[in-house]
Amino acid sequence: MKDTTLKQIATELGISITTVSKALKNYPDVSPKTKKAVVDLATTLHYTPNSFAVNLRTKESKTIGLIIPTVMHDFFSHVIEGILEEAEKRNYLVIILQSNEKYELEKKQIELLLSKRVDGILMSLSNETGEFDHLKSVHAHDTPLVLFDKIAKIVKCSKVSINDKKAAYDAVCYLIKKGYKKIAHFRGSYMPQNSIDRFLGYKKALEDNNIIYDSSLVFLCDNNTDLEDGYENAKKAIAEHPEIDAIFAVTDLVAIGIIKYFNEVGIEIPKQVAVFGFSNWFMSSIITPKLSTIDQPAFEIGKKSASILFDEISLKKSKEPITFQVIELETSIIEREST
Repeated sequence: MKDTTLKQIATELGISITTVSKALKNYPDVSPKTKKAVVDLATTLHYTPNSFAVNLRTKESKTIGLIIPTVMHDFFSHVIEGILEEAEKRNYLVIILQSNEKYELEKKQIELLLSKRVDGILMSLSNETGEFDHLKSVHAHDTPLVLFDKIAKIVKCSKVSINDKKAAYDAVCYLIKKGYKKIAHFRGSYMPQNSIDRFLGYKKALEDNNIIYDSSLVFLCDNNTDLEDGYENAKKAIAEHPEIDAIFAVTDLVAIGIIKYFNEVGIEIPKQVAVFGFSNWFMSSIITPKLSTIDQPAFEIGKKSASILFDEISLKKSKEPITFQVIELETSIIEREST
């Protein structure tokens, strides 16, 4: 069945297209009788406005794009909830895309969103992203951009994240105060800023507490959302350094992989080795033993990122200057059985 048009409604009622349009928009210069006739017929014929025509007229698509590295991460599911809550308040649709931690896919998705004329873009960078020309193209299209969580400090735009370095520092200082001295770090890949900052926080905490940094106690988890990374590196770490008494992991899922291996081989947590995660996934509170972790305010990150983006969209529409914001939300330590 073809879509109903304003012309069809106008022809059937014997009035002008302009009158039909005004009636549907409840203009005061259209009589109540005509308004009712138009609305009733539009309802009967299942008329819906042509969004493309509206977009051309208003120069708004009422959509924003969201690019995240993965939907499998509990953190990002809560970020999405925060973004959708803000979008629904403003009657915006959100196009959600997953980069799968791939730089090339991320570039294609930026092109896609710009071709769809989205009003703004929210984005957490992939682990592979080390070049940012594709983000410059967003600016070239005069499209507001807000980065969150995995950000790039050199990109000129608003950003919402946590202080990963401080959060990691606090976590490792907590372990040291508990009496742990041989603390390993299962770090994330070398590219994303948050992995770098968590490693730097770990290292600084050791130095500030007069513990010599030992690079052999740092184990790389290329996919920092992979349980297997934690499991395999735990096996390797204990084989190479049986004296390790604590592990600080880049994410909760890596930490859960560690716990899985330790439970299988009978290493007591935290009596023999303590385990500390990062993010406070729902799984961290149901695994045995329950995982101590950094609480990362995912919902608030999403909500704040979207709020800033919508403010920038509004400023752009009114041709007012935009001042980029760099927001760092607070984290906290969640102490559980694993430490």
